Amino acid sequence: MCGIVGYVGSRGSIEVLMGGLKRLEYRGYDSAGVAVLDGHGGIDTRKHAGKLGILSDDLAATPLHEGTTGIGHTRWATHGGPTDENAHPHLGDEGRLALIHNGIIENFGELKAELLERGHSFSSETDSEVAALLVGEAYRETGELTAAMLQVVNRLEGAFTLLAVHADQPDVVVGARRNSPLVIGLGEGENFLGSDVAAFVAYTRSAMEIGQDQLVTIRPDSVEVIGFDGQPVEAKTFEVNWDASAAEKGGWPSFMAKEISEEPEAVAKTILGRVDDSGLVRIPELDGLDEATLRDIDRVVVIACGTAAYAGMVGKYAIEQWARVPVDVELAHEFRYREPVLSERTLVVSISQSGETMDTLMAVKYAREQGARTLSICNTQGATIPRESDAVVYTHAGPEVAVASTKAFVAQITAMYLFGLQLGQVRGTLDEGRARGLVRELQAVPEQLASVLSSGERIRELAKWMADTQSVLFLGRHVGYPVALEGALKLKELAYIHAEGFAAGELKHGPIALIEPGQIVFVIVPSPRDPNSLHAKVVSNIQEIRARGARVIAIAEAGDAAVLPYADEVIRIPLASPFFEPLLAVVPLHIFGMELAAAKGLDVDQPRNLAKSVTVE
Repeated sequence: MCGIVGYVGSRGSIEVLMGGLKRLEYRGYDSAGVAVLDGHGGIDTRKHAGKLGILSDDLAATPLHEGTTGIGHTRWATHGGPTDENAHPHLGDEGRLALIHNGIIENFGELKAELLERGHSFSSETDSEVAALLVGEAYRETGELTAAMLQVVNRLEGAFTLLAVHADQPDVVVGARRNSPLVIGLGEGENFLGSDVAAFVAYTRSAMEIGQDQLVTIRPDSVEVIGFDGQPVEAKTFEVNWDASAAEKGGWPSFMAKEISEEPEAVAKTILGRVDDSGLVRIPELDGLDEATLRDIDRVVVIACGTAAYAGMVGKYAIEQWARVPVDVELAHEFRYREPVLSERTLVVSISQSGETMDTLMAVKYAREQGARTLSICNTQGATIPRESDAVVYTHAGPEVAVASTKAFVAQITAMYLFGLQLGQVRGTLDEGRARGLVRELQAVPEQLASVLSSGERIRELAKWMADTQSVLFLGRHVGYPVALEGALKLKELAYIHAEGFAAGELKHGPIALIEPGQIVFVIVPSPRDPNSLHAKVVSNIQEIRARGARVIAIAEAGDAAVLPYADEVIRIPLASPFFEPLLAVVPLHIFGMELAAAKGLDVDQPRNLAKSVTVE
């Protein structure tokens, strides 16, 4: 879950590396470090525990020799705590080689024992230092960095992205990846490596994919990709569809505040280009799953983790109604360990903002091995999960830097809805008139979301009032249930307090025991206008908890008067049909989580113990 960047060219490498690390800091902020080839036959390194600013201040006070080749790293600790010694880069070949690593080397214990037997000593507790020493040894045998890296990667087990430089090759950076993200940036007289395109988007929007078990060597004027078998590989190029300014705060107090403000745009851009002139959904990227395949599907399994799983739960309701096909939603990290029943008529839909979530990636690979068809919903171009899937629907939400996901959630629901609409059209379970009506409602959501954002000031006041709150509960039914789960997750992530989401119908089956005087409960209230609505039942739930002293904050549509006698506070959302209410109801909960954390003086962008992209199991 670390952020990595590599550079070779004519610019000052410190500027490139530190700029890239700043944009990648959401991937890890326990420690940071850089290594630069100093132009005089040596390597300068600097690394510190703590956030990137500590390293930045040190470099400003005591600059390194400026070179034009280097590597940089921000760490989320796995092996060994966040200390100066465990920070990357690690050194090999008596300090003439520097290496950075993202992932976990599972057989590091065995390899470390071998190195100790050969007389090596270790200065850290990390598995990564094993790789540095091994590549250093191999360099002494081969005299060439690419050959040395190739020799070592075939001995490593687990997940890793490795970047290395050597003082003897001042214009070369070598990278390798297995089950961990890496992407190449293509410039004029310069080239880049990064754990995602944010590392280099300030300098180029031209990028190249590097696949599983592949190794890349960049020089100022060339890029060479080979497999771990040593054979050349022809890699695909693509254009990044956003620029560096999208990964900057742009005057907002936090990235999370900026990204919540972008939720309307995230939905609009995800819809863009996916509705034809007749008003029906046509997703061009579904070419990998032709209509015959879609018609033949007898089951959909959605796999995801965290917020993405809740987006999948919302999508389940819509797909089952519109396409009349059963949908299961499973946590990716549990999926393959229970030997699920899959067939060639099963469609496995993976949801991952980064496209690199390790548990989800391994679940996708398992599904393909079992013969299932696979579809990815992803926000990141060039990511691994889309490349491992038969088809992909990109969400086009732009970079999401805050660790707690917000705009990606609404974009993922939108993508699920678009897929559900097209699946219903193809299977003949959704007539064109109804499909067009649903599309029009979906297209109206961005404007409705913008109006919900205007309620932010009242939510901020509530958050300040509740700054010392120790527990918050969330209730919802039908599509409101996953929204309740998402609201609770945001408080856990951001405010570090106990928060739980419940299906409101479960209240009397146990959770009502948690209700005591003063307990704060958010309730997602469905519309009373729908004849099949569960509105009356949810209002009954509100009465039950209010009678026991709960303080109720209701998220209800405009004009719903039935909740007024029983709620202490009502936050209004625009009128929408049931499937589109979750997109509107979740925004106040995103704002509340952010504002409560801010009221407690916490960092909403970088919550403790978390990193944005979970690239290890």
